[in-house]
Amino acid sequence: MKSAATAWLRSRDLQADFEFSRPGGAPIGSVVDIQLRNGGLRVHLDQAVAPAWDDEREPVLGVSVPVDRDTLIRRWYVHRIRLDNEGTARRVLIGTDAFARPTEWFALDECKVTERGLTTPAVERIVKAHTTAPPPRWPAAKTKKEPDVEARAQVLLRQLAGARKVESVVVVNRVCREIAGLAGVGSATQIELVDAVRDALQWLQGQADVRRELFARLDEAVTAGNAQQARQLLARASATAAHDRAEDEHRIAGAAADFVGAQSRV
Repeated sequence: MKSAATAWLRSRDLQADFEFSRPGGAPIGSVVDIQLRNGGLRVHLDQAVAPAWDDEREPVLGVSVPVDRDTLIRRWYVHRIRLDNEGTARRVLIGTDAFARPTEWFALDECKVTERGLTTPAVERIVKAHTTAPPPRWPAAKTKKEPDVEARAQVLLRQLAGARKVESVVVVNRVCREIAGLAGVGSATQIELVDAVRDALQWLQGQADVRRELFARLDEAVTAGNAQQARQLLARASATAAHDRAEDEHRIAGAAADFVGAQSRV
């Protein structure tokens, strides 16, 4: 990783200092600090050190390092790093992880350093989407009315469908609770809401079954010493099952992260 980053920065007439930091006595190789002239990056190759989101060094997370939904929403995106085998060498890929979006991966040559720090093509699209103001929907002279209960019901139905599409269990649960507390809708809308919640509850049960199978397979992969499968399953668990983990799930994920981190260092 250091070799690839050094060559990439040199091609852009940039220099950097590298340090294999050991905060809290972490194993060497868990964290790599890259200090640039106007900022820095802290690369977390495993879960030994929790990312500090408000530090002067921007975190770059390995595929096994989880990030919660609120952080993704607040920061718009986070960087990830992946090392793929290519013959006897390893290729460094930089990922852009954003809420309700699949992680997009880019070669180092597609990335650059700007005033925002490390930037990928996906980051540029995300920043542009957040900084471009939408056109006004109402004339300035009019006051926007509060949506009535029927309109609110339709908004909740769309949110529920969208949350299921991106497989967000947290959002599906929240919207179902909001629908349960909605009163005053017409009989036709009420039937629509009841049907939607019933389908959502069945979907949630299915997701719970998928989650149990996911952690069971992850546990089996670690026991069998299958590093590639453990890495893939851990990344999936971090993306889809990072919230409200049971004690057994925490144990399995922690053991898998330690195993994958150890295999990466080897």
